[in-house]
Amino acid sequence: MLVLTGCDKSEHRPVQEQKQSHQEISDVVDLTQLCKNIHKEMNDINAQRTTLALEQINQDLKVCLPLVQPDEQLTLLKLSTQMYRNFLTVERTPQQAKAFHQYAFDMAQHPTIQQSHFEQFTLRDQYLLKHQGQAYIELFDAGADSLIYRRSPQYLAIIFAPYMPEAEKVFIEHLAQQNMQQTLRDGALVISAQEVAERALFWEGYVRDYPKSRYIQDARYLQKLYAVFLFKGTPKTSVSENYRDKSSVTPDNLAEIEALTQLKNSALADQARKFIQFVQMSDADRRQLPAAANPSVQLTQYLQLNTEVLKDKRDCFSDAVCLSS
Repeated sequence: MLVLTGCDKSEHRPVQEQKQSHQEISDVVDLTQLCKNIHKEMNDINAQRTTLALEQINQDLKVCLPLVQPDEQLTLLKLSTQMYRNFLTVERTPQQAKAFHQYAFDMAQHPTIQQSHFEQFTLRDQYLLKHQGQAYIELFDAGADSLIYRRSPQYLAIIFAPYMPEAEKVFIEHLAQQNMQQTLRDGALVISAQEVAERALFWEGYVRDYPKSRYIQDARYLQKLYAVFLFKGTPKTSVSENYRDKSSVTPDNLAEIEALTQLKNSALADQARKFIQFVQMSDADRRQLPAAANPSVQLTQYLQLNTEVLKDKRDCFSDAVCLSS
C-alpha cells in the first residue's frame, strides 16, 4: 500500500509542475504585453484624464522598469515627463487666468484663507487643486506671485531611480532631494550659504565619481553653477559689492568659504583659498590684475569661475532631472 501511494504522488507531480510552467509562461506573456502597451498608455494621457489613470501607469512602470535596458528606461523617463506636462496643461480665458493669478497672490499673502473665487477657475483647475498631492501632483510657488502645477521631484526618485544604474540613480535621488525646497525665487537665492557649499561639493564629487553618467553634462553644469552661487551669489543676492576685504563679504558665505580652505583634493577648496587671497590682496596687487576697474570681473577671472552658466536656460531646480525650457 505504501508503494502504491508513492507511485500516485510521483504520477501527479509532473502534472502539477506542468501547470506551474503554463502559469509562468502566461505571466511572462502578460508582462511583455503590458510593457509593450505602456508607451501608448503614456502618450494617451492628456488634460482630460484623471489622477487614477496616472497612478495606474505609475504602477505599470514599477513592473516594467526592472525588465528593460537602461536606454529604454531613459526613454520611459522622458515619456513620463511629457505625460505630466500634458496632464497638467490648463487652457484659461483671460478672466480665468486673472482669477488664478489672484488666487496665487492671495495664497502668497495668506496661505490658510479660503478662496471665494474658486468657481471662477476652469474645471481643470478646480480638479487639479482638489487632487493636488495625488499621483505626485504639486502646486508650486514659482515666484512673482505665480503658482504652477508640477510633478513632485520625488516622483522620479521613487518610480524610476530604484531600477536604474547607480550613476543615474544617485543623480536623480540627490537632485530630487535638493529640489524639494526652492533654490531661487525671482532671481534671488533662498537657500543658505551652507546648503550652497554642500551642493557645490556634492556635484564636484559626482563629476569625479561618475564621469560616464548619462547626466554628466547636467552635473558639470550644477558643479559650476553652485561654485558661482558660493563665491559671487546672484545679481539679486550678491556675496559682496566690491570684495575689498573680508568684512565686505556676507558673513555666512565667508564662513563656508573659510571652512572649505581646509579641504584637500578639491577644486572647490582651491577656489576657496584663492578667494581668501583675493579679498586680502593689496590695492597695488589688484592693479596688476586684468580688469582693474571691476573687482567682480577680477574675481571671476582669478578663481576661473564660469559665469556663463547663469545664462543657461535649462531648469535644474524643479524636478529630479534637468529640463529644457
